[in-house]
Amino acid sequence: MGLIVFETHSASVFFANAMKRLKDLELTQLPQIRAAAKVCAESISQGGLVFLFGSGHSRLLCDEMAPRQGCFAGFVPMANTGLSTFADVVGPDGLRPMLYLERYEGYAERILEGYRFGPHDAVIVISTSGIRPVIVEMAQNARRRGLPVIAIVSVEHCRNATPAHSSGQKLIDVADIVIDNCCPPGDCIMELEGLEWRTGPLSTVSGAMIINMLRCETAELLLRAGHKPTMMPSFQFASNQNAEEQLERYYTAYRRSLARLYSS
Repeated sequence: MGLIVFETHSASVFFANAMKRLKDLELTQLPQIRAAAKVCAESISQGGLVFLFGSGHSRLLCDEMAPRQGCFAGFVPMANTGLSTFADVVGPDGLRPMLYLERYEGYAERILEGYRFGPHDAVIVISTSGIRPVIVEMAQNARRRGLPVIAIVSVEHCRNATPAHSSGQKLIDVADIVIDNCCPPGDCIMELEGLEWRTGPLSTVSGAMIINMLRCETAELLLRAGHKPTMMPSFQFASNQNAEEQLERYYTAYRRSLARLYSS
């Protein structure tokens, strides 16, 4: 009888490695996530807004917070189209222009100038590397406006990377609260023989976990404070009148939460 060879499939190895790092996240980052949720809950309960900003694929985590089933009014993505190209690689909306804008000092301020921030607002800045000028300046200029800054970042990558902003600062130097997404330098966690570069990026997996932990913790804190958030329901069920009515309530609450951003 021949030797039975048990193959190790890369899909399973990635899953195991990702789960290990998610467990590390649970063991090490709960205090920071709870501290961030406290900032968010205090902001929303006082009529403030929690803005989210990320460029490139970090923008996906802003979308994971809102609009999304199970989200609630109070979280506002600052979605900049020039920094959010996911599909195009080449051409006028490809990666080259986006990567250039990430390095362009002064661009974050132009984004911030489009909003009227209030005394109870806060900002979540998401970046795995934490060194791009647009990311660093977003945190710097939000702090300059008096807004608390929550960072979601790979602490290991950010600490070991060379600063890219002229100030010499990185995201971890500026943020009030730093949540580690537990990703290695370079994000990817899989090495395959024959490939010079790793594959299997983790930041979207661990980042989405952080976003949802933060959302749930914030909702609980709001309820404890007597502030019931207006939820966005799951509207995937056909002909669900209750869901349709709740969706309209969410639209109304979200519209009202943004009103003072654009008032004179």
